[in-house]
Amino acid sequence: MQDLISPTRNKALRRYIQVHPEDNVAVAIEPLKQGELFTFNNKQVTLFNDIPKGHKFALSALDIAEDIRKYGFTIGITTSAIQAGEHIHSHNSKTKLDGTETYHYSSEPVSQPSLKDIPSFDGYLRHNGLVGIRNELWIVNTVGCVNQTAKRIADLCKKQFTEAADNFIAITHPYGCSQLGDDLVNTQKILRSLLGHANAGAVLVIGLGCENNQLMQLIGDATGLDKQRIKFFNSQEVDDEVEQGLDYAKDLLNELATDKRSPQPVSKLTLGMKCGGSDGFSGLTANPVVGRITDMLTQFGGRVILTETPEMFGAEQVLMDRALNSNIFDQIVDLVDEFKQYFITNNQPIYENPSPGNKAGGLTTLEEKSLGAIQKGGQAVINEVIGYGEVASQTPGLTLLQSPGNDAVSSTALAAAGANIVLFTTGRGTPLGFPVPTIKISSNSALAIRKKHWIDFNAGQILDANVSIDQCAQSLFDYIIEVASGKCTNNELNDNREIAIWKNGVTL
Repeated sequence: MQDLISPTRNKALRRYIQVHPEDNVAVAIEPLKQGELFTFNNKQVTLFNDIPKGHKFALSALDIAEDIRKYGFTIGITTSAIQAGEHIHSHNSKTKLDGTETYHYSSEPVSQPSLKDIPSFDGYLRHNGLVGIRNELWIVNTVGCVNQTAKRIADLCKKQFTEAADNFIAITHPYGCSQLGDDLVNTQKILRSLLGHANAGAVLVIGLGCENNQLMQLIGDATGLDKQRIKFFNSQEVDDEVEQGLDYAKDLLNELATDKRSPQPVSKLTLGMKCGGSDGFSGLTANPVVGRITDMLTQFGGRVILTETPEMFGAEQVLMDRALNSNIFDQIVDLVDEFKQYFITNNQPIYENPSPGNKAGGLTTLEEKSLGAIQKGGQAVINEVIGYGEVASQTPGLTLLQSPGNDAVSSTALAAAGANIVLFTTGRGTPLGFPVPTIKISSNSALAIRKKHWIDFNAGQILDANVSIDQCAQSLFDYIIEVASGKCTNNELNDNREIAIWKNGVTL
């Protein structure tokens, strides 16, 4: 997808954007008033209504059932005749998506140049060749019954061993007991993948003893674990589970004491891309900026992971056109069709999106939301597709990961897949954070100013300053290097560390 915004240097003129020359709508950068007069392609357009910030208005008269175009693509159709200058939103438009789609493979070769002079960051080189950006002790429980035990151990470690690790993180969840089928498999996959994460210098695993998610099976099935960096026990089998946990933590911290940061190429980084609480500007600022980061890191030899499968619906063919080969194309088709079947199996509409918050921010149809969302993948070649709970490879390129769009579930899946950092774009804001540093990137400056204790980086500067997407992306890339080298994100400073696991089965 091409550069979407041709920046206008005169700030006074930046009150609206026609994203692509073929679009028949424009987006209001600020609230616009009925009766205001604008000129497009030598034609005058008078606003028929007030246009809220982030919302769309017609650049020409549209008949009923006529295509609405944004980003150079169709984002839906009109449900009534629309005048030039009229507000276009849910009241007079709808999605064109209905049922399953037919996809085609593009045999045109896709390639991506490699960049020289690879930047570096200060990270922790692990024995298995992975590189972490934090040296933390993670306390993982097999079952929700011991959540409080894990939290107490983490809190005591913070008080007693403050300087011995970058942090002590209790990774708690409500599952592991009375789960069957895919539910139990999902819980095990996510926890097993987290056990081997490079940001965890060591891991303490706490079980109860009688749960479905048996401790020894979880540990035994995990591959590539450093046996010197993991301790585990069942709480039912020891006298005092907190004391046992603290004793094991001391042993693990002795191992961490030898770890030092050292210069590492950015090719060792894995980034997860996520958008949450999107608005009408997310596809104009934050997501394109993150897309530039995808291109930069993959060209430097790093790995990027893109997920939120249902938020590819309506834009999936754009991604499929970037498949490395026909095998990857087939895997992307399977990824998309599998999630659509998930909706069908549960008797739910396939295209139940955007959310109320998305609509309030100016998004109208799933096609519009998806075309904005997939920009986080930049122009990079897609050379890997993985299932939920699986770990991405360490080779260069862009991975598609199966996961819902839910913020907590998809971001947890990104962390479990190996992301050192999650880049989280948002137009609405959220305090949510995950086991790995979560860089919150605002799509608009008002959010960045109002919620500076949530937001780490403001991409809204593209709309209100003489800053191009590429300049903004370079600033963000520099910030990512700082975070990878130890600078804390707001989710870390606020101690917002959570996981959520995809539940789609039976509970006993």
